Amino acid sequence: MTKSRWLVLLLVVGAIVAFFALDLGRFASLAYLKAQQAEFEAFYATRPVLTIAVFFMVYVAVTGLSLPGALVMTLAGGALFGVVVGTIVVSFASTIGATLAFLASRFLFRDAVRARFGEKLKALDAGIAKEGAFYLFTLRLVPAFPFFVINLAMGLTPIRAATFYWVSQIGMLAGTIAYVNAGTQLGRIESAKGILSPGLIGSFVVLGLLPLVLKKILDTLKARRVYAGWKRPATFDRNLVVIGAGAGGLVSAYIAAAVKAKVTLVERHRMGGDCLYTGCVPSKALIRTAKFLSQSKRSAEFGVRSATAEFDFRDVMARVQRVIRDIEPHDSVERYTSLGVECVKGEAMITSPWSVDVKTADGVRTLTTRSIVIAAGARPFVPPIPGIETVGCLTSDTLWSLDALPPRLVVLGGGPIGCELSQAFARLGSRVTQVEMAPRLMVREDTEVAEMVLARFLAEGIDVRLGHKAVRFAVEGGEKVLYAEAAGGEVRIAFDVLLCAVGRVANTTGYGLEALGIPVTKARTVEVDEFLATKYPNIYACGDAAGPYQFTHTAAHTAWYAAVNALFGRFRRFRADFSVIPWATFTEPEVARVGLNEQEAKEKGVPHEITTYGLDDLDRAIADGEAHGFVKVLTVPGKDRILGATIVGEHAGDLIAEFVLAMRHGIGLNKILGTIHIYPTLAEANKYVAGNWKRAHAPAAALRWVARYHAWMRG
Repeated sequence: MTKSRWLVLLLVVGAIVAFFALDLGRFASLAYLKAQQAEFEAFYATRPVLTIAVFFMVYVAVTGLSLPGALVMTLAGGALFGVVVGTIVVSFASTIGATLAFLASRFLFRDAVRARFGEKLKALDAGIAKEGAFYLFTLRLVPAFPFFVINLAMGLTPIRAATFYWVSQIGMLAGTIAYVNAGTQLGRIESAKGILSPGLIGSFVVLGLLPLVLKKILDTLKARRVYAGWKRPATFDRNLVVIGAGAGGLVSAYIAAAVKAKVTLVERHRMGGDCLYTGCVPSKALIRTAKFLSQSKRSAEFGVRSATAEFDFRDVMARVQRVIRDIEPHDSVERYTSLGVECVKGEAMITSPWSVDVKTADGVRTLTTRSIVIAAGARPFVPPIPGIETVGCLTSDTLWSLDALPPRLVVLGGGPIGCELSQAFARLGSRVTQVEMAPRLMVREDTEVAEMVLARFLAEGIDVRLGHKAVRFAVEGGEKVLYAEAAGGEVRIAFDVLLCAVGRVANTTGYGLEALGIPVTKARTVEVDEFLATKYPNIYACGDAAGPYQFTHTAAHTAWYAAVNALFGRFRRFRADFSVIPWATFTEPEVARVGLNEQEAKEKGVPHEITTYGLDDLDRAIADGEAHGFVKVLTVPGKDRILGATIVGEHAGDLIAEFVLAMRHGIGLNKILGTIHIYPTLAEANKYVAGNWKRAHAPAAALRWVARYHAWMRG
């Protein structure tokens, strides 16, 4: 906390302490007010302006410091000034005081709350930023909610101070009038209960619910406006149509069938999508073969004098296809049909908010549905670099058609896909040149992570060109050439095959978004709200098509929200939660992380502590010949609550799961330390990093006393 914050906090605390120490609350009691009413009225009669000014300032101070007595002062306003003047004075004084309390709470506490709960509050913040005025207005209309609590709580949210002021001014007006009017009959009032009868409280509650009712009506009118011009069917053939049978579409359809909804899943190509045929499955199969070849070259490390491996690239690619075929039944039409999903092969076109035309081999079918989930996935992005069409370009989608190992392979991109495939092909025998325009590989990871991966790549013979921007391609004398800009000038790189791995872009065209006017974001994904709904409340999007992450596991994660909200949104909708998203890059060393890493924490200004454990000290890693890498955990300063974790090393993608579980369910490092881990396993690394944290936070003073106790016990 800064010096200015400490100063303000001390002043506020000092004022509150003085209020109670000097028993100033006795002046804000109903009995005192009634006893002194005649004197107050006499003073007001002779000095009205001074009386109003003093009353106004005292009222602002009481509400600004959240002190008891605002109710009695409101009654006093009515008793002294009458209904009209009293209402004006109290209304402005209470609103100004409430705003001061709001600003004090924001100045003193919001940063600390953001640092501790920032990720968890994102969804709430978005709701407050969008509809905070409605929520605040409702709370202001219901006197059952303590106003001082509302002032302090709203200061922690992103609602604008100006919005807070005017909503409070209007929202508290009804209650102010009621209390001021009651003050004009002060002699008849024995307690606050005499003012707030059950009937009056009930009326305020009904009044408080009015904004929510109005909001519901506005939402309905907005939906009607969106649907204007579209003819809604009288009945529907099905509850849900899902477009795309990748990870997101499969999970959406599965959930719908599990809750006995009638669901149709439309896929134009193959069930399983990119992940099964061109993404996760084939790449990991290729990486496994490449790793085996790499390990055979390290035979001496394992006490084997020599080991050789002969292979044909066609056989390697044939194995990749066998792996795909072995997994295919998991995503097959037969399996999903048995689960209750109608699977249709064809091209989907959304023709209205409630209808989808499917072009099949037998013609066009029109499906009517209450809701639609878009799970259209993404495709590799090929940058428009001059000459790229001339030399030909493979992507992660088309790579699997190769039947011969490229002698010289250029890989554009230093992200996860580019790194994984660069290393795999280098281990298979290609001369790989990896071109990345950024100053380092894997720019989203911490610097030491990227450096460790780079060191391994260089050791394995990969020609990594960092800070190189591809500017043009050409064919010169029958040879394919890339020209790149670098710090030393233009660089010429000859190659046989080009692999472009610079990212993926969502599929947002070709299935009707344009006709329905559904917009896309700057990131070129389908624009959705926090519930994953598009501009049409019954049309949702999930997975790569909606973002913000392009992972198979996040596609499945968002599919749950899309399907449940599409089917049951009229009763309750769930905001998509992206607070704990893990991911891994399957290079060697493997890289996995969840939550914040060090560079993100610094960029966002999140206070944190770092605890590390080196895998070169782990028994199982030493025995396996994989004693390299580390576990790094970020925690809240002085506490064991986990903000994020990064693991670099063997099976990092598996080991990170313990930290994902811990963060998702609020488990700290102390609990991980107290959990039995099998010996010898790589998972012990998670326990040991927790132990390092514990040692760093050992209570030194208490341990000194314990040492004295043991010395005393020895005599």
